[in-house]
Amino acid sequence: MKITTIGLDIAKRFFHVVCCNEQGRLVKNKMLKRAQVLSFFQQHTTCLVALEACATSHFWAREIRKCGHQIKLIPPQHVKAFLVGNKNDYNDALAISVASKQHHIKSVCIKSVEQQDNQAQHKARELAVRQRTALCNQIRGLTAEYGIILNQGVNTIRKSIPLILEDENTGLSGAFKAVLKQLETQLSNLDSCIETYSTLIVETAKNNDICQRIQTIPGFGPMVSSAYFNEVGNGSNYKRGRDVSASLGIVPRQHSSGGKDTLLGISKRGNSYLRCLLIQGAKAVVSRAKTKNDKLSQWINRLVQTRGHNRACVAYANKMARMAWAISASGESYSPV
Repeated sequence: MKITTIGLDIAKRFFHVVCCNEQGRLVKNKMLKRAQVLSFFQQHTTCLVALEACATSHFWAREIRKCGHQIKLIPPQHVKAFLVGNKNDYNDALAISVASKQHHIKSVCIKSVEQQDNQAQHKARELAVRQRTALCNQIRGLTAEYGIILNQGVNTIRKSIPLILEDENTGLSGAFKAVLKQLETQLSNLDSCIETYSTLIVETAKNNDICQRIQTIPGFGPMVSSAYFNEVGNGSNYKRGRDVSASLGIVPRQHSSGGKDTLLGISKRGNSYLRCLLIQGAKAVVSRAKTKNDKLSQWINRLVQTRGHNRACVAYANKMARMAWAISASGESYSPV
């Protein structure tokens, strides 16, 4: 029987394959070692290969696509609904195969190497920022044990440590001062790492045509445009701008029944990092709109008066995502009306 769909459950060492025919019947299943995966698909006739969108899935999707197969990445939350019986690798692969045939389930766009490179820069920077925040909290906690209370903020910690080390009236022991000096060095190293990653992101955005065009939209800088490109790419995987804003969780959450439509707060689905950056960029635009008189600022000011500052920021973040998709997909630049 002709195999039309393959469900692939990926892992680090052992991969599980489930092959189904056009009617969805199981034809065969097989376990593959990591080194056997590409040779298996090179020898197999062209068909639809479905994978769960998880760690390493974009790499395998690109490699299997080079073998001539059609690839579909399925969001993990939609695969779980089709899992029948006990959870094991073969059943997971079968659930992936079944989910791939559901037309109402939207697939995940396969990231290019460039997108993953940019994403790695953002992830590394985000990690360094979290580590710096944790380090500052640790320093504040340790100094508080010796009766020294420091205010929040990286700049405050950075300025306060040298003063504490130089002050002879604090009563701190030499042992604790040695620890504090080492923590100061650690903080300086993290500052240097964050600066290096930020520079890499800015340089990458300069060399990317889509990022440059997106930055013509008010509220988009190198950081936001680069993160948007990592998630959306050239926009070809989305039919309209609203699909982008919905995937990022900046549209109202719906809870409707009995013909009565009920809209709640934003859904907060999808990429929380990009959603946070978009709202931060929107806040910068909204806060400056009150001194301007262009059409966009007038729209923002009306929202602020009728719906409040925070809702206006989220509404403009939604508009930013839609405008960025239009610019990415059309190849044009932003032109204020």
